[in-house]
Amino acid sequence: MYKRNMAHFHVKKKKGRPYLYVREIARVDGKPKVVKQIYIGPPERVAALVSGEADEEATLSCEEFGALWLANRIDRDVDLAGLVDDVVPRSKKEKGPSVGEYFLYCVLNRMVETRSKNRLAEWYRRTAIQQIRPVDIDELTSQRYWEKWDRVGEKDLEDIGHRFFEKIWKLESPEADCLLFDTTNYYTFMASDTDSDLAVRGKNKAGRHHLRQIGLGLLVARESRLPLYYKVYPGNLHDSRLFRAVMDEMFGIVCGLNRTKERLTVVIDKGMNSEANYAWIDEHSRIHFVTTYSTYFAEELATIPMDYFEPVDIEKNRRLEKDGKEGDRLLAYRTDGFYWGKKRAVVVTHNPVTARKQNYTLDSKLEKLRQELLEMRAKVRDREPHWRNPGAIEERYLRICERYHIPSDLYTLEFETTRDGLTMSFRRDAYRVRRKRESFGRNIIITDNTDWPTSDIVQSSLDRWEVENRFRLSNDYELVNARPVRHWTDSKIRCHLFTCIVAMTYLRILELRLLSNGIKRTASMVMDDMRHLHSVLSLKGGRRKPQRRLETPSKTQAEVLSAFGCRIDKRGVLQEFSG
Repeated sequence: MYKRNMAHFHVKKKKGRPYLYVREIARVDGKPKVVKQIYIGPPERVAALVSGEADEEATLSCEEFGALWLANRIDRDVDLAGLVDDVVPRSKKEKGPSVGEYFLYCVLNRMVETRSKNRLAEWYRRTAIQQIRPVDIDELTSQRYWEKWDRVGEKDLEDIGHRFFEKIWKLESPEADCLLFDTTNYYTFMASDTDSDLAVRGKNKAGRHHLRQIGLGLLVARESRLPLYYKVYPGNLHDSRLFRAVMDEMFGIVCGLNRTKERLTVVIDKGMNSEANYAWIDEHSRIHFVTTYSTYFAEELATIPMDYFEPVDIEKNRRLEKDGKEGDRLLAYRTDGFYWGKKRAVVVTHNPVTARKQNYTLDSKLEKLRQELLEMRAKVRDREPHWRNPGAIEERYLRICERYHIPSDLYTLEFETTRDGLTMSFRRDAYRVRRKRESFGRNIIITDNTDWPTSDIVQSSLDRWEVENRFRLSNDYELVNARPVRHWTDSKIRCHLFTCIVAMTYLRILELRLLSNGIKRTASMVMDDMRHLHSVLSLKGGRRKPQRRLETPSKTQAEVLSAFGCRIDKRGVLQEFSG
C-alpha cells in the first residue's frame, strides 16, 4: 500500500549562510533513512509561505506514481522477492537490497518504462518508489546487479521459475486443457570471442543473422494467455530438437499442477514436427497435439479447388459477417491422412485476405524479376565480361530469386551457343505460377484430436499467434524490451530473460484483472495512462509542513484503481476499499 513518508524542513549551513531543504524519511531495511532531499529556496521565502503572507502553493517535487504502484500491486500476492530469497537467502554480512529485491526492482521497471541497469537508479529517482516500496536507490547500480546475480546459479533459477509459475497457477487458476508453445530468439552484440554456450549464430527472426543470438521457448495457457513454462536455449538449436529436449520437463510440470484436465493438447508450429516428437506424444496417455504442416511438402492439399471449401464457425468469421465482409471469411476443408505413422485429422484453411496480399506481392516480385532478366539478357547479348558462362549466369539468377524470396522455377532460362556467341532467352512458366497462386492463403493443420470439430481445430491453431503477441510485447521498447540482450555471461542472460518473463506474466495478469471488471484495454495502454498519475510534494501558504498528495485521477485511471480495490480521496490519499 501507498506509504506517506514523513516530510520536514531541514536547515544546512554553508559558510555561515542557511540553506533550507525538505527531507522525506522512510524505513529501508527496517531502519529510518532519508530517501529524498529537495532544496526549496531561501529561508525568507519559506517563512512567507508558512506565515501565510505569500498565498501561493510551491510544488517541490512531482513524481510518477500510478504505473509503478500498479506494477507493485500485482506483485503483492506473488511476492517475487520472497520467492527468490527462499532459494538464494541473504548472507550474514550482506547489506542493502536482497537478491530477490534486485529481481523485483528490475521487473517493476520493465513493466513501466524499460531502462538499462546503468540508468535504473536515475529512473527510480524520478518515480515515487520511496512511497510505494522504499529502497536505497544508490544500491541499484549495474555493478551491484552483476554481484547479486552472480550468486544465482542455473539450478537456482530453474527452482525459482518453477516456484513462480506454481504461485501464478494457484492465484490465477488458468485453464490448461489446451496449451500453446512457440519459440523466438533475441540478438546480442556479444563479441565472437566472448565465451558463451547460449549466444551463438543462427537464423535470427529480426534478420540479424550476423549477430549471436539466444533462443527462448514459451508455453502459454490458451484461454488465459498466461505463461506456464519457459526455456532459454542456444540460439542455433532447431525448434524440433528443442521441443524434443523439453517435452519431458515441460509436460511433467504441467501435468503435476492441480486442476489440470486429464486430456491436454499442445498447439505447436511446423518447425517442431519430427517423427521422434510425435512418437513420444503418441505414447503419452494424456498429451495430444495440433500442428501446422508445410504447404511445400503437401502441394496437392495446398492446391485443392475452392469448391471444396466452406466457411468455418469461428468468432472471427462471425465478426466479419456482422460487418458485412462475408468475402473475407476464413474457409476450411477437412479430410484425413497418414502422418508420422498414424492416421490424423487434416484441415486445410484458406484466408482470402492473405491470398490477395500474396497475389499482389507475387505480381510485384515477378515484374522485378522480369526486369532483372531483361538486364541479364542484354549483358549476355553484348558479350560483357563474366556473362559468357551459362552456369555462372544461372547461379546469379538463383541468388536473385533468393533475394526476392521467390521460387526459381517460375521462370525458365534457356541458353544457346551460335557462331555469334552465347544467347539467352527466358519465359514465365504459366503452370508453376498458377500452382503457386492456388496455394496462396492456404494453411494445413494436422491433429490427433480426430474427435474435435473443425472449428475447434482451426481456432486452436489461430490462437497460437497469441504466443507471438507475448513475444512482440517482449520486443516493445517501453515495456519488457528483452531485445537486444546486453549481458555478456550466460548466468546474467538467464536472469535477464527471467525478469522479462515475469514482467510479461504480470502485464497479462493486469489485463485479466481489468477484463474481469469489464475493462478491455491492453497493458501497454494502461501503463502509459497510469504513468501520468503523479505524487506531488508541495508547500502551501499558511501551512507549517510540506504535504504530499496524489493528483486527481482521470476517469480511466480511476477505473483501473477501482479494479484493484482502491480510490484516491479528496485529500489526495490512496484508500483501499472492500466490495
